[in-house]
Amino acid sequence: MLSVTPIPALGDNYIWLMRQDTSPEVCVVDPGDASPVIDLLEKESLKLSTVIITHHHQDHTGGLGDLIERYSPRVIGPDNSAISGINEPVSPGDEVRVMGRLFEVIEGPGHTLDHIAFFAPGIPPLLFCGDILFSAGCGRVFEGTPAQMHASLNRLLALPDDTLVFAGHEYTQANLRFASAADPDNADVKKALEECRRDRELDRPTLPSTLEREKRINPFLRCDDPGVRRAAASHGNTDSSEATFATLRAWKDRF
Repeated sequence: MLSVTPIPALGDNYIWLMRQDTSPEVCVVDPGDASPVIDLLEKESLKLSTVIITHHHQDHTGGLGDLIERYSPRVIGPDNSAISGINEPVSPGDEVRVMGRLFEVIEGPGHTLDHIAFFAPGIPPLLFCGDILFSAGCGRVFEGTPAQMHASLNRLLALPDDTLVFAGHEYTQANLRFASAADPDNADVKKALEECRRDRELDRPTLPSTLEREKRINPFLRCDDPGVRRAAASHGNTDSSEATFATLRAWKDRF
């Protein structure tokens, strides 16, 4: 059986570790820091066979060099020469088999232009989305455009509701505070904020989420909701779903 567990790193990053009960070989996703990965591998006598990279930012690739030097893993990621160490570049539409699961590569520009996500259909469906989608939020638009980011989120939104969402950061509490302002009449947001507060007080991860949950609590996935549009209207254009997204993203940047 495949399991996925978080390795906390760099304050608020999660490096996701995939393993099967019957094998010491593991895969990690977006190792921004090698040290916590090495510590866990050595402690549990595991072997790093595969690394997945979603985009080029240092907090997702910073540990790659040390891991390659120590373990010589297969490294799957965007076809971007700016990322040193990828030996299996992939593009949207490609498929790769990792830890016994077949992953589809999904296009995801907006946060960065090279951003991709990895989705494995099955039971349960798994989504490693880096900084495209967070619980109750989404990534900042650094290299792309709001229109690109909105389109990337819509691609993820089309995945099955029971998809487990393994995002790259523990940003849920701050995101839900913004969601409380952007979607003020949403009872699900209020409930999620209280649940999140309890989890974080106990130092428990708020991830993975599910797409079904995100459709209820994430304002960036609810740009057609009348309540979200009303709240965003005082901050910018809400004439369309795309315009509402751009307004929400700009509002969140200064929230």
